[in-house]
Amino acid sequence: MNGWLVVSISLSLLQMAATAKVFASGDFTEINRSRSENPVSISGSNRYGTDRTYSSAGFIDLNNAFFKSFGTNGRTCVSCHVPTEGWAITPKGIKERFEKTAGMDPVFRLVDGANSPLADVSIVEKRRRAYSMLLNKANIRVGIGIPADAEFELVEADDPYGFASAAELSLFRRPMPTTNLKFISAVMWEGRETTLDPTSTDCIYGTTTCFSPIPFDLSTQANHATLGHAEALADLTQAERDEIVAFEMGLFTAQVKDNAAGSLTDDGARGGPRTLIEQAYYFGINDTLVGDYRTRQSFNPIVMSLYDTWNRFSSRSRDSREKARGAIARGQALFNNKPIKIRGVKGINDDLGVDVLTGTCTTCHNTPNSGNHSTPMPLDIGISDASRRTPDMPLYTLRNKTTGETVQTTDPGRALITGRWKDIGRFKGPVLRALASRPPYFHDGSAKDIAAAIDFYNSRFSIGLTDREKADLAAFLATL
Repeated sequence: MNGWLVVSISLSLLQMAATAKVFASGDFTEINRSRSENPVSISGSNRYGTDRTYSSAGFIDLNNAFFKSFGTNGRTCVSCHVPTEGWAITPKGIKERFEKTAGMDPVFRLVDGANSPLADVSIVEKRRRAYSMLLNKANIRVGIGIPADAEFELVEADDPYGFASAAELSLFRRPMPTTNLKFISAVMWEGRETTLDPTSTDCIYGTTTCFSPIPFDLSTQANHATLGHAEALADLTQAERDEIVAFEMGLFTAQVKDNAAGSLTDDGARGGPRTLIEQAYYFGINDTLVGDYRTRQSFNPIVMSLYDTWNRFSSRSRDSREKARGAIARGQALFNNKPIKIRGVKGINDDLGVDVLTGTCTTCHNTPNSGNHSTPMPLDIGISDASRRTPDMPLYTLRNKTTGETVQTTDPGRALITGRWKDIGRFKGPVLRALASRPPYFHDGSAKDIAAAIDFYNSRFSIGLTDREKADLAAFLATL
């Protein structure tokens, strides 16, 4: 990797269309080209600085099936997983595509890009209204019905777009990034593509609950996405699935430059994607509950160590760059150490039988230097609660068939897969690397930026962060 030849060439969108097929849109600030015109890396800009993507293959294969259309509506994987938008999509990028194409880019399709598959998209202004959730929050509509054997039933669907029913709830969710997949332990927000496999070695410690290897589930997900999002008429071949999965698993994206702090590898720091490629990971690494699955060492809450060497920089420094680096180091320390009283979280408090658990950010983001959870752990932290409902979101009233209890939610989450009452509102957390590149945040895009996400946690768990602590934590998260 250290011997890679890196040659920087800036390309216009037209040039990219000729060499890189359909990279959606996006501001490609830098493409480093090598090996048969395939880039060694791709860089993109965001409000905090610059990110970069490398592949463990040594180059990024633009002829991969990931960039090819297999469906009937013109979409490819890259339609919703743009390299310079954290391999996801952002409102900024979506709005640019709408204006350039009058809402005719392949991402704008009734099947899931519109607020309702029955929306009128006959003229530009009607398309602007029909695709408002995609334009404003970069949310895709996911249609899932309530399982026939579910422990609950739908009492009322308050859908501002007049479509949702028990047969197909409309769920507005952010596309998950297709990079840094080495670190994931479950596929999709509610884990609907995560399958069980009794022959697997990826098992919850001390149980017989074993999960299929992630590449297997990603293969299934790629096929389902092609049949659904791209409206393909036939399954992907196994060779096409394997090609997409190998490509995705090889991608690593991280911030490389911060507007205030400069290079994130200076002065001994270990930001950027190159060290991420080499970062150790396996199922159950540093598990919060029982300790590391392989080493048997106890859970270590000091999960992030990228900026340890920047601890020496003071907030009183006259050098603005040193001050920024000091803020990042303090933010990392807060992420590792700031006590959080965890209350009322389904998947933690109920499963452990405790009213209050004292933890930190790393209780849930326990994977070293990636920020994921190293085993499947869908949680309900309240994101889809009725109290957070905004007028653009549907609201569903669900009733427990046995007890008669009712609950209102904008998205039942994991419960639509399992049918279990206790799983309502449960979602997995994403890998935190390249966070700055893909706002807004949470499964529904309800936090417009990093500061808003921090405010949610600070309020939800009464953490008591000061303004300086919020700023320091945001500075750190923006460098991931």
